[in-house]
Amino acid sequence: MILNNISTLSKGDWVKGKPQNGELIIGFVERMGSLEGVVSVTVATSDKKDTVGKTIQMLTKNVEKLPEFQAETEEELQYLIDLALLTGDEDWFLELTSKLNKLRQPVMK
Repeated sequence: MILNNISTLSKGDWVKGKPQNGELIIGFVERMGSLEGVVSVTVATSDKKDTVGKTIQMLTKNVEKLPEFQAETEEELQYLIDLALLTGDEDWFLELTSKLNKLRQPVMK
């Protein structure tokens, strides 16, 4: 499903797509572009390693919103914590580490 309407995307949404150079990227919407049909995406993973961590402009028609994911295991949370560190998202890092700490607490009977 390719999105043709910018209103379906919001800041923080996780997306995948292909920029004009044809690489496959996965990242999150950093900001909505000042031009209609353009969005700024911070790249979390890519076919081209030198693109990871950079924020690139993409046409919304080349971007697909990913379904929301809720980390439930320690391994999933640790992966997302690494991703938060990689992208420099302090708020997300603090949220994830809080969830991880709660998960690690023993259950009281």
